[in-house]
Amino acid sequence: MNTPEVLRLRLYNTGLSLSPFDNAVDALSHLGAVQAQDYSAAKWALGLRIRNSTGKEIESAFNDGTILRTHVMRPTWHFILPEDIRWMLELTAPQVKSRLKNYNRRLGLDDALFAKSNAVIVNALEGHNYLTRQELKALLADAGIETDVQRLGHIITHAELDGLICSGPRRGKLFTSALLDERVARSSRPDREQSLAKLALRYFTSHGPAQLKDFSWWSGLAEKEARLALDMAKSGLNQATIDTKTYWFPRYLEAVIPDPPTALLLSLYDEYTIAYRDRRDISEARYIERMIAMGNALTAVIVVNGEVVGAWKKATKKEAVEIRLNPFRELDSDEREAVEQEVERYGRFFGTSAVIVGGP
Repeated sequence: MNTPEVLRLRLYNTGLSLSPFDNAVDALSHLGAVQAQDYSAAKWALGLRIRNSTGKEIESAFNDGTILRTHVMRPTWHFILPEDIRWMLELTAPQVKSRLKNYNRRLGLDDALFAKSNAVIVNALEGHNYLTRQELKALLADAGIETDVQRLGHIITHAELDGLICSGPRRGKLFTSALLDERVARSSRPDREQSLAKLALRYFTSHGPAQLKDFSWWSGLAEKEARLALDMAKSGLNQATIDTKTYWFPRYLEAVIPDPPTALLLSLYDEYTIAYRDRRDISEARYIERMIAMGNALTAVIVVNGEVVGAWKKATKKEAVEIRLNPFRELDSDEREAVEQEVERYGRFFGTSAVIVGGP
């Protein structure tokens, strides 16, 4: 196995080759979770993996609770399936809380305050009462709980990590929160060892070839616990070593792996780029350095033959979505044509036209 083979297999296993899934549930069931702090970008990330999908279909799945959005695995939002939310939270919430502990202390948030804020939030949401962030803020303030932007975010996140609340349907463009017990029926869950093995197998099946440290990063589990999870899942995986790095990936017949798409327009938070601690396989070192230097200016990436070769940004106008490309190298005519087709695909997904503006 070599680096081009790693990329070809990742494109296939992450669902970016041939868009193999029928709907958002199928895609999430395979991937386990999809990073989703940028809601529109996360919808596009799912849409790339679902044949003939539209943003409206994914929006509908989100609003009816077929897919949920909550803080799980690392302190950020993810799309997740209802049947996975409780057992994944039991595994990962303690690590996320540990990472947030110092921030909470600086904000004056402790267990006593969280107990009080949790009670206010649960009481307010009972009876399928879906409330926006600002509505929760007002209720917390009425209960004497200070709610500046940072404190409010941490208070709501903590309620999610405690398994009390999750996403409700959107109200226009506003997000709401819902009681988890009202949104998702309770069911039997695997024990901790079973959950660890299940999470590892799902990650390496959907993101492999990947290393142990990639799984630890993606899941938020400490490396010792991530190693235990991998040990329990190894029997269902293959492995290969490249330059002393050990990669794990699912068992399959080599003949079924298709050629990757020539070009893709991915969100910065797409699982193909964000789900690995070691990202050197997907781009040359100088391009990675350039992406890091761009910081918040980098909203999304151009992928050609599995490698990140540039960035792109969108601007939503009345008549069309404008896409501005920033390739890190010159694209040849075939690559440029493939990128143009992806721009058109992006427009179709969101039900509008999409056009490339500016140079090069």
